[in-house]
Amino acid sequence: MMKAALLQITSSDDPAENLEVVRAMVGEAAAAGAGYVLTPEVTNCLSGSRTHQREILVREAEDIVLAGLRAAAKAHGVWLTIGSLALRTDDADGRFANRQFLIDPQGQIAARYDKIHMFDVTVSEGETYRESAAYRPGTAAVLAKTPFATLGLTICYDLRFPALHRRLAQSGADVLVAPAAFTHVTGKAHWHALLQARAIETGCWVLAPAQTGTHKARRGPNRKTFGHSLAITPWGEIVGELGEEPGILYVDIDLKKVAQARERIPSLTHDQEFDGPDIQ
Repeated sequence: MMKAALLQITSSDDPAENLEVVRAMVGEAAAAGAGYVLTPEVTNCLSGSRTHQREILVREAEDIVLAGLRAAAKAHGVWLTIGSLALRTDDADGRFANRQFLIDPQGQIAARYDKIHMFDVTVSEGETYRESAAYRPGTAAVLAKTPFATLGLTICYDLRFPALHRRLAQSGADVLVAPAAFTHVTGKAHWHALLQARAIETGCWVLAPAQTGTHKARRGPNRKTFGHSLAITPWGEIVGELGEEPGILYVDIDLKKVAQARERIPSLTHDQEFDGPDIQ
């Protein structure tokens, strides 16, 4: 049994400000007995301004949020998933990475995952996102083995692609991590249903720490995210949920529930090859 803590925050476009908030919450979670702490997507900087991003974002080795949270994990002796950081890369086209980190209790980076699926959507007439214009997609699924579970790493829009989650589960994942900065419109419509579906389809725990509220920005629009961080059992039951205020959600991860769900409905072993579809 592992006690996990999902941090729900309202990141601004100031990494130093965000670090102070998250570092304090990691300490609070550890003091409450959590051995595994998770933060949402773009923990370091949530910004809709490409100009601001080019000015403020740095490479992995220089990011103060990564360095500060590695130190916090070591100080408190916890495992820590940094849901993602927006980072500069050496790509010729100048695009950033949306990168998740798993930090071990010694403060070392145990795993990295770059978000594969880019949020290129038109939510409404006045709300359009083109994530691929600023971020280059990752190309590889990632599993991370820990003493308490094997984690399948995903980020936000990945949630809409069941094949990724199925492959992670069939490759050994017990827990799917799904940190996000879901828009308020899409979150209200789809957040709960998608997360429950991914848990049911895979027989995995799903842990989804979320950004929430209105994110103040020194430049560009003030984005609004949905919140409602969730913890879902392998049977699809919501066993923990926050609202739309910042906070910490605690959940005890019992891997026996993974075995029980998969024994009852062993769909991960029932794949069948098929042809088509035929057009008739």
